[in-house]
Amino acid sequence: MTNILVVEDDDGLREGLGSVVTTLGFQPLLAAGLAEARAIAASHTVHCVLLDIRLRDGDGLDFLRELRDGAYRDLPVIVATAYGDSERTIRAMRDGAFDYVTKPFDLPRLRALIEKAVKQRDLSQSLPPPLAAPQSRSGLVGASSAMLGIWKLIGRAAASNAPVLITGETGTGKELVARAIHEYSERASDPFLAVNLSALPATLLESELFGHEKGAFTGAAIRRAGRFEVAAGGTLFLDEIGDLELALQTKLLRVLQDGAFERVGGTESLRNRARILTATNKPVRPNRFEAASAEGAAAGAGAGITGGGSQLAGALRDDLYYRLAVIEIDVPPLRARRSDIPLLVAHALAGTSARALSEEAMSRLLAYRWPGNVRELFHSVQRAAVLCGGEIIDSDDLSDSIRASAPPTSSPFPVDLADDVSLRDAVARVERHLISRALDRASGNRSEAARRLGISRAQLYAKLDEFGLASRSETKD
Repeated sequence: MTNILVVEDDDGLREGLGSVVTTLGFQPLLAAGLAEARAIAASHTVHCVLLDIRLRDGDGLDFLRELRDGAYRDLPVIVATAYGDSERTIRAMRDGAFDYVTKPFDLPRLRALIEKAVKQRDLSQSLPPPLAAPQSRSGLVGASSAMLGIWKLIGRAAASNAPVLITGETGTGKELVARAIHEYSERASDPFLAVNLSALPATLLESELFGHEKGAFTGAAIRRAGRFEVAAGGTLFLDEIGDLELALQTKLLRVLQDGAFERVGGTESLRNRARILTATNKPVRPNRFEAASAEGAAAGAGAGITGGGSQLAGALRDDLYYRLAVIEIDVPPLRARRSDIPLLVAHALAGTSARALSEEAMSRLLAYRWPGNVRELFHSVQRAAVLCGGEIIDSDDLSDSIRASAPPTSSPFPVDLADDVSLRDAVARVERHLISRALDRASGNRSEAARRLGISRAQLYAKLDEFGLASRSETKD
């Protein structure tokens, strides 16, 4: 029997709350004050507490803290506060209350909260020990085939000093890739400096990168070293390289070609010893702009821009692109590596009070398209961990957009958290589940299934063979 401890010093209200608990199919344990509540908690198994925090024999918040510090640290406690008692509500939530209700009670909300609290308690009790968050020197997490390809490229790039251009959508982890290249290279003991080129005004960017001499411009009271000097023999990461204006592209090209630069307002030629890594979320390949080059040339001519390669906003000069992209790493969006989501969730939960997601919540995350990629996933999981009020994140704790993305799958979630399953097997189960569902939704059309999964048809064919699903797709393309 599920026991709900009701702590309320008003006799009529206490009996009424007991009746509400009974109608939900639970057993009410009624206490008129803190002394009686402590005695009941010591002699019964309690699954949830409905606690008034203004009691005749003490402060309910003291009892809440006692529960949190004792054997009932994970017990969901719903506190009852007076309307407008904001200070006590804030203190109760800070001290670990599951949720709160105000007097006079909204009975539908109260019933829903009690049922949700009991569900959280049951899920928490059935979970295995917390999953260990994946460990990575770089902060990158993933075991999908797409990420294994990234690991390989990082390793090869780390073994050289060649410039690397990292491409990918916003939020995919391009800076983490750059840091991983640095951390695994021979320069790991030297500085890693990151500059977001789009965050600085063009008037300051040249000085930020190359430094300036005293008196070079208004406000230049002292000589200042730029990022190329400060990076010394380490790594300089230039993010959003597609936003670099043409004049500075020319100066950066000289650094890459000759290894030399001057401070703003200076004549001394300085040598660059830093390795250059760059990143962009814009299409900067020169051949991507061929169709629009005529329009761009006309606009550029009017502005006095000629020569030197592509002239379109967001494009790089052809010669600079080929210098920067000696090695190019394209970081896949999260929708193209959905099997990594459970691993990323475990990583995002590290350091939070929550330790797992319900089956329905995880299925919502797997169904969502993640336009903000890994950054959005981390924000969503950590937000839900704060708001869930317990150890288990349920679908109700997720944002409206994620909950509305798709109904939860009718088939069981492919990885049971209670199973003693290896990481490789867990990832394989998730991949097989997602591919099977995509084929069902695409009516066996392999091209459409690949599009839904965000992978190529060749990758899909390989997975169909690996998981024995080739016969399900028949011959539809």
